[in-house]
Amino acid sequence: MDDIPVPIPAQPVRFMDRLRAFMRGRQLAYRTEKTYCGWIRDFIRFHKMRRPEEMGKAEVDAWLGHLASQRNVAVNTQKTALNAIVFLYRQFLNIELGKLDFDRTSKGQRLPVVFTHAEAKAVIDKLQGHHRLLVSLMYGSGLRVMEAVRLRVQDVDFGHQCIFVREAKGDKWRRTLLPKSVTASLQAQIKLALSLHKRDLEEGFGAVYLPYALAKKYPNAATSPGWQYIFPAPDRSMDPRSQVMRRHHLGEQQMRRAVARALAEAGIRKKASCHTFRHSFATRLLASGTDIRNIQELLGHNDINTTMIYTHVIGIHERGVVSPID
Repeated sequence: MDDIPVPIPAQPVRFMDRLRAFMRGRQLAYRTEKTYCGWIRDFIRFHKMRRPEEMGKAEVDAWLGHLASQRNVAVNTQKTALNAIVFLYRQFLNIELGKLDFDRTSKGQRLPVVFTHAEAKAVIDKLQGHHRLLVSLMYGSGLRVMEAVRLRVQDVDFGHQCIFVREAKGDKWRRTLLPKSVTASLQAQIKLALSLHKRDLEEGFGAVYLPYALAKKYPNAATSPGWQYIFPAPDRSMDPRSQVMRRHHLGEQQMRRAVARALAEAGIRKKASCHTFRHSFATRLLASGTDIRNIQELLGHNDINTTMIYTHVIGIHERGVVSPID
């Protein structure tokens, strides 16, 4: 249940509790909250537990430079750390840092690893049950692994052949494709999930976790069929934060391990993971002539430049370039 926010006091006093309360007031995604808090703690510890209010541009430059020169972090890692500190000072403390001047990570941009269609199918064929269906959705709909396991019954529109991604990165909703080839399997999985939910209700449970304050706004929503996870965990468990016994969704790590085993069994030697299926979704659409703006919308990217990286992934042979030796 790592994606359920930790409780904070109603009247927070400690610095990190006040910061978390501020982030939740701005409705940052919980993963963003955890990431930012982690980097802010790192910044404070680097400067011997000094209060952030007592520090400024010089200390931020020193820390960010340390990440690049001593800890050898990747470009995007340093950018994330920078975003966390800028949020801390500009948004939370209302302090302008001015123009920062720090050593930037010089590692070049990496291209995402992608599967060929045959490789993606080979990995999927090594999976069974809900693991197979989840990976099929990652490849066929461009879902991130957490977006896939968090899907709820109401998120699938069979009539319009689409999926609504509501609990996405950055809390941005979007609509993406529902592959026709998985429709029957997905309907069967939903039927199974609702059957499990019915049994939980009969045993005195059946209330699913709801984000934000929806549980208070809609008291009956937690037990309604539409809010149930399509891929529920096999067992109920006690939520250590709210002390409520409930059935959460399938674990992210369980999916990652299943894909790692399937990659080994399929003999795929690429540095691949669950996210590779999302990259492959984008490159397959691009190779088939889909407009880059449509791909941007399906993936939920804010910036078209993020999506443009896939134009560099398409094999040069697909652009009509042939090696001289051939």
